[in-house]
Amino acid sequence: MLNVSIVLYKTPIEEVAPLVAALRQNACVDQIFLVDNSPTRDERFAALQATYIFNGRNLGYGRAHNIAMRQTLARGTAYHLVMNSDIRLMPSTIDKSLRFMQDNPDVGLLMPQVFCPDGEIQYLCKLLPTPFDLFARRFLPRGTVRKRIERFELRQSGYNRTMDVPYLSGCFMLLRSEALKRAGLFDERFFMYPEDIDLSRRLHANCRTVFYPEAAIVHEHRQGSYKSGRLLWIHMREMAKYFNKWGWFCDKERAAVNRETLEAIRQMPKTNQ
Repeated sequence: MLNVSIVLYKTPIEEVAPLVAALRQNACVDQIFLVDNSPTRDERFAALQATYIFNGRNLGYGRAHNIAMRQTLARGTAYHLVMNSDIRLMPSTIDKSLRFMQDNPDVGLLMPQVFCPDGEIQYLCKLLPTPFDLFARRFLPRGTVRKRIERFELRQSGYNRTMDVPYLSGCFMLLRSEALKRAGLFDERFFMYPEDIDLSRRLHANCRTVFYPEAAIVHEHRQGSYKSGRLLWIHMREMAKYFNKWGWFCDKERAAVNRETLEAIRQMPKTNQ
């Protein structure tokens, strides 16, 4: 069985209701947790086929998901899906993803292929970031750092093969409960943004963290910190916390993991897809 958590913050009901309905079409889905960080309660969410948890304040993304994930672990549910509200599921997304997890018990985290609404691939498979990787993607002219960014986003893989990736996006994280017990939940010191890097990294050290392109979703991917000065400041502040935890320039584990990831991709057989 599978539990799902979706964190809300002033999220339109029109975005959430169709997603809950789509999830309910999957017989394997048990509990759907809507964890609301909004300042005011919205009873319309409580009327959906889901468990509505109103926090009354913005606890942050990871901390809010942890509320639901702890219930999953306490109930012994085998899998937990962390997902954004701005996701559209393909009819087979859940079944294909779960089947792969069941067939591969060494996989603790799975992310499917992620498309933009216009059909373009979102390049959400990444190496563990260095400070320069993030600075370059945000502030430098793309033409001057194109090769560096493409390496960081693992574009040389073609995004058409199953592969082990140390940093997978938090927009859709299918998690094995046993792996979470070993690695831990989201680090609640992070308010938002680097919590998926941190959790992916800890899981990658204990089990396989896999990009599985046979399953797919559509993600709106609003990139709020590219449009809001306030969110940009939060993003920078939280990334500083991440590098304070793992190391800014001296991070031997990061260097080793990234080297192994790139080598594994180089050794993948060529494909015509």
